[in-house]
Amino acid sequence: MKQIGNLAVVCAGRPDVWMEAGGGVLKVHVRTGHETIDYVMDWDDDKKISEIVRELNFGRHARK
Repeated sequence: MKQIGNLAVVCAGRPDVWMEAGGGVLKVHVRTGHETIDYVMDWDDDKKISEIVRELNFGRHARK
């Protein structure tokens, strides 16, 4: 659960990414052209959240 804040900061700076949290579930939506990629995880899954943060900053979904 420690990584939710980091993910929120990344999402807040990106108009193509948005995050939903509730009921113990975290959802991240990434708009890529004509499609949207959705990631769903438990909101206390710090490992998965960290992976998404890395993808948004440096990986497949990094700003070009």
